[in-house]
Amino acid sequence: MSVLAAVSSVLALVLNGLMAGVFFAFSTSVMPGLDALGEPAGPEGAAAAMRSMNRKILNPGFLSTFMLAPVASLLAGVFLLIGGDGGPAVLAFAAAVVYFLGSIAVTAAINVPMNNALEAGELAWQAYAPRWTRWNTLRGWASALAVALLGVALYVWV
Repeated sequence: MSVLAAVSSVLALVLNGLMAGVFFAFSTSVMPGLDALGEPAGPEGAAAAMRSMNRKILNPGFLSTFMLAPVASLLAGVFLLIGGDGGPAVLAFAAAVVYFLGSIAVTAAINVPMNNALEAGELAWQAYAPRWTRWNTLRGWASALAVALLGVALYVWV
């Protein structure tokens, strides 16, 4: 079980880290870059670019990383618990919960509906961008906290 605990813990750490990076990059560079588009693109160009990104991000690489991050954390917790390592297991379970609530739930409840409204032309860029970015930043911090919890779990475990 220790090999499975190690593999699932490292996989969870990597997947959560990748997601933290995606969210961080969007909040710190992509969204400010789109906001800074000058004429002739302006807000309409920013909205068009974001609609395109929202369509393209729905790909196997992103979706599998996004959905498997908490699954790997849960598996790590299970394998650690089976191996008698309760403290690290609790940290891995906490990472799964933090990621699920802060990333998946926020995405489903807020970011995706906003993306759909932008796609349908029901939400102007000026209303979309600041709110979407705030919630995206929360997703980034949740993913980063999951990474930290998994890192501590690995440190305590070994």
